[in-house]
Amino acid sequence: MEVFLVEHNANQTLRDEIAHLMMGQMEAIGDSHALTNLTKAIDLALLEGSPAKIFIVQEAEQIVGLAFFNIGISLEKGGHYMWLNDLYVHKDFRQKGIAKKLLLHTLFWAEQNDLKGIELETGVNNIATKRLYNSFGFYDIVSKRYGLDIK
Repeated sequence: MEVFLVEHNANQTLRDEIAHLMMGQMEAIGDSHALTNLTKAIDLALLEGSPAKIFIVQEAEQIVGLAFFNIGISLEKGGHYMWLNDLYVHKDFRQKGIAKKLLLHTLFWAEQNDLKGIELETGVNNIATKRLYNSFGFYDIVSKRYGLDIK
């Protein structure tokens, strides 16, 4: 099992494999435009100078998991922080320590890049994910998240 940061010059085959892996998560929420949106987001994330990064896990030359995050600037923390958009492992490869390995790589990258913190969101009923994050020292932030889609 190998974990690596996807470079901005990644070929189209790798980009497509990443998008198809993420479809497993998007299908669960019933998004009919998911593949198109995923492809656009991956291309934007891999532009040189993008604040977004993608770690992937490969096993036997198959992508089985990924961490997708953005770097922002926090007024509260007085510096850069990471918003962890997604930490996803293909359903056939769960319970093998892949999410933990991805999270370790992400934390190490954050420390090496002098980030001041990491924030994320997960479902209130996602017990396994909450247990993973809590085991690394993540804590609950009580807030109400809002959103607005701009077309």
